[in-house]
Amino acid sequence: MSKRDYYEVLGVPRNAAAEEIKKSYRKLAIKYHPDKNPGDKAAEEKFKEAAEAYEVLSDDGKRQRYDQFGHAGVGSSAAGGGGGMNMDDIFSNFGDIFGGAFGFGGGGQRGRRANRGSNLRVKVKLTLEEIATGTEKKIKVAKYVSCDKCRGSGAANGSAYSTCNTCHGRGQVSRVTDTILGRMQTTTVCPACGGEGQTITDKCKSCYGDGIVRGEEVISIRIPPGVSEGIQLNMSGKGNAGPRSGVAGDLIIAIEEAEHEHFVRDGNNILHEYHISIADAALGTSIEVPTLEGKARVKIDAGTQSGKILRLKGKGLPDLNGYGRGDLLVSVQVWTPQQLSSEERQLIEKLRESKNFQPAPGKKDKGFFERMREYFS
Repeated sequence: MSKRDYYEVLGVPRNAAAEEIKKSYRKLAIKYHPDKNPGDKAAEEKFKEAAEAYEVLSDDGKRQRYDQFGHAGVGSSAAGGGGGMNMDDIFSNFGDIFGGAFGFGGGGQRGRRANRGSNLRVKVKLTLEEIATGTEKKIKVAKYVSCDKCRGSGAANGSAYSTCNTCHGRGQVSRVTDTILGRMQTTTVCPACGGEGQTITDKCKSCYGDGIVRGEEVISIRIPPGVSEGIQLNMSGKGNAGPRSGVAGDLIIAIEEAEHEHFVRDGNNILHEYHISIADAALGTSIEVPTLEGKARVKIDAGTQSGKILRLKGKGLPDLNGYGRGDLLVSVQVWTPQQLSSEERQLIEKLRESKNFQPAPGKKDKGFFERMREYFS
């Protein structure tokens, strides 16, 4: 099933301010909260869908990529229909949205805080050839990983902990206060256990109770065709491991483009400059130009003027969203010799006065700016 537009999900216009987005999400989260709709799968999906939309639109970087590239621009950070959103992740963000005063019961395990690991950011440099076809890169990432000794719990032998006496395992404490609007219940993170619902009685000697240690992982990254400099891809759960069996953060891959020997990129088009001699320009010839797939032979008509642009359709880069390919644009430049022998000079002197060597551009000989408008508009 195709994903709905995030602005449509939250019911806000595309130019909505951050506060308007937050306000709309609060309203939907309250409406579809699982505690208000027990056993209602449709409400739960709407709840997760709204959380997914808010996760993207509340982040300036993700929102910019979404506005430019749609769902493809935010990669795997959110799965179709909200199904990829982890409920622990959603509830762990409620402190920011509801100020720690979300008044639904949320009893049992749901009240516990998910110790989320931090995100990691790496740069991956790609050639235009790799961008054209897509590629897979294996990189070694230094990161926090789950402690083997305690299986990530932070407790010696993985079991040296007990239920928190303050919150009795809920991870939250509630209090009721009297206001002019009546009695109000507020729920906050338990100050004794930090929201985990349990306390460690004997810390692991390897990780000192954190549940994570420094390590490294070889990660395989699949790069789709058509990416460009500045795009960031997201791999959920490949960042730093979360403390004490928490949720791992994300790995953010920033794309960089390596400078190419022959080409300059312009969107999905690639530009190449090729020099020919005055003789070849006057008499015509055929040339071999580089492409991203190899070589291509191109005919140069007799009388070709310097600056003429030859278009090789479909020889550029694929569109990230699958909308066709760009072109290879070859700018033909007539090379004027900078040094002449006495014999060459005599020949040129004879030709200088020839009628056919006098510039006489016609209407069909487009100027530089007109050619640029034609090929890049």
